[in-house]
Amino acid sequence: MAQRDGSHGYPPDYLGADIRAGRCGAVINVVDASAVNELQRIARQESRLGIPLLVGRDVIHGFRTILPIPLGQAATWNPGLVRAGARMAAEEAAAAGVNWTFAPMLDITRDPRWGRIAESLGEDPYLASRLGEAMIRGFQGKELAEPDALAACAKHIAGYGAVEGGRDYAATSIPEIDLRNVYLPPFQAAVRCGVATMMPSFSELNGVPATANRFLLTQVLREEWGFDGVVVSDWDSVCQLCVHGTAGDKAHAALLAVTAGTDMEMTGDAYNEHLGELVALGTLDPCTVDEAVARILRLKFRLGLFDARRSPAKGLPARPSRAAIETARLAAEQSVVLLKNNGPVLPLSIEQLDTVAVIGPLADAPWEQLGTWVFDGDPGETVTPLCAIESLAGGHLKVRHVPAMVHSRGRAGPGFDEAVETARNSDVVLLFLGEEAILSGEAHCRADIGLPGDQLELVRQLHSAGKPVVAVIMAGRPLALTQVLDHVDAVLFAWHPGTMGGQAIAELLFGLRCPSGKLPVTFPRMVGQVPIYYSQKNTGKPPSPAEVVHIDDIDPQAAQTSLGMVSFHLDAGYRPLFPFGFGLSYTQFHYGDIFVRPLEVSPGERITIGAEVTNAGAVAGEEVVQLYVRDVVGSVTRPVRELKGFLRVQLEPGEKRRVEFALDTDALAFHGADLRWAAEPGEFRAWIGGDSDAELGVNFRLSGTPAMAGVTS
Repeated sequence: MAQRDGSHGYPPDYLGADIRAGRCGAVINVVDASAVNELQRIARQESRLGIPLLVGRDVIHGFRTILPIPLGQAATWNPGLVRAGARMAAEEAAAAGVNWTFAPMLDITRDPRWGRIAESLGEDPYLASRLGEAMIRGFQGKELAEPDALAACAKHIAGYGAVEGGRDYAATSIPEIDLRNVYLPPFQAAVRCGVATMMPSFSELNGVPATANRFLLTQVLREEWGFDGVVVSDWDSVCQLCVHGTAGDKAHAALLAVTAGTDMEMTGDAYNEHLGELVALGTLDPCTVDEAVARILRLKFRLGLFDARRSPAKGLPARPSRAAIETARLAAEQSVVLLKNNGPVLPLSIEQLDTVAVIGPLADAPWEQLGTWVFDGDPGETVTPLCAIESLAGGHLKVRHVPAMVHSRGRAGPGFDEAVETARNSDVVLLFLGEEAILSGEAHCRADIGLPGDQLELVRQLHSAGKPVVAVIMAGRPLALTQVLDHVDAVLFAWHPGTMGGQAIAELLFGLRCPSGKLPVTFPRMVGQVPIYYSQKNTGKPPSPAEVVHIDDIDPQAAQTSLGMVSFHLDAGYRPLFPFGFGLSYTQFHYGDIFVRPLEVSPGERITIGAEVTNAGAVAGEEVVQLYVRDVVGSVTRPVRELKGFLRVQLEPGEKRRVEFALDTDALAFHGADLRWAAEPGEFRAWIGGDSDAELGVNFRLSGTPAMAGVTS
């Protein structure tokens, strides 16, 4: 029931004794194939029971070949590609002896200040559920016992993404109705698709730390959803119950965690030191320990650790496979979101240019573009934008590179002058900005989510050079880019795109590929709007353009007034900078002829909603068609829109296609004030379009009595 850290020295030397004595059933952070093989030999041949080990590693967005961060993968809106990326990562990790990964992270988050938003799949429960299922299936393969399968771990149940102030490890307070409607659905989807393990959050939920939260881990996870896999604590979080203030000592912490439903302790020593004595004292029912041990053993059997299919680890090959490289390139390509393109200045044409200025601290930063949670990636295999642009240009285009700053937090200096002079003597400026990898991820939260350092000043100075400026931004979170947009002609948001990010970006810049990424999270105009997300409530005083007054437009001579009497910020309005689902292309997609059939549907039946999508531009492109639905009148207030379907559609110039979505009426259900799961009869509004602001809509009606009344979900 204990997992030990093997990241110090040679693991068999200092973990061997514990394995022989049965005090260690799993290890984490051992990725040397020979060390893994020796640990497994000790477990099988020298321990009393001969039980093999679980070998865990944080394979978050790739192992050796690094994919875009999960938030970037979410921007692909492509479950098949996400599944392929996880499959590739599992194959590489399994070659090193790993059989368990701590991904996907399914926390719904609507606060870009939180560093771990980089690990998330965005703000929407439906999108996160579909992509989380894909990632789990990719990691676990067709069968867990296959030699290249990893046991996936859905984390962090639950509500971690709602930490106060966007500060990692902080408290969360979430009403149960919101917990069930927003934060739990991705975890339930993970259980339904067979996820092997779960991990509770570091944070507390409504006063009870998740590691010892019986409501989450037993009532919901096991009793309501029927999960029979392993629950593993996060790093040392059992002992941290003492720090939270819910346990008086480690023995108390161990008792709270194991009785709540935490089967295995990651890296701490509370279970090893105290579970036996708690049973001996009669404080802990031995059946509780037996059940936890049985679940761990069942996982090991499911992984095939007791049979011959799991042969000794052979180690990684000298180079990544071509398939791995292509998967990483395609994921990077589809993750990039075109946010602005005045002119349009993009795509660039090598034939029409003489000199390109490549400027900025992230143009040639192989480690930084890999992003957070990268332990096994090789920056020497990273293709940076500068490298890819130079290769693409060949001898037809002069490429002048000026970093201007040592890193993303740098200050103005002589490099700025050189950058401006280079810009003046070039046809176009390609400006690579954003965050270093270390500025996002666990424990890397930011109160100011603008560009770090003096990057904004660099943008302003380059704008004054009078040449077109294309900003390519690599970051682990949405950034507040309002001031940046005023000084650039185009923006590609590339997240942290991984090993092949530079290649994908270069091909997009020069039109070899067409942007197709869509935002999985809303971008605020300024940090004070946070949390801002598309599926908000209407309120009793919803804002509209006619009623909103900007702070600069207030007449200083006017009498005191409450102004618009609606819900908005005086200095930011009520609209985000970019809405959920947004993303431009090098072509234009038009929507029309929306339909719904039938117009009235009974509980348990299926409804079809569709529209005609046309590529009205001059180049082929791929559009993510999105379906949103609103329950107009509910027994409790409902979001103004909820994502209910999406589909990637490739269209040639002038091509039209009818896109349809089929919904069962249970897709309209929600947890009401009584927490029962039901679809309520009444009017609904549906929209189909290219983002959450879609205007093309149609009405339908659900008749009859509430579906599935009294059934929890």
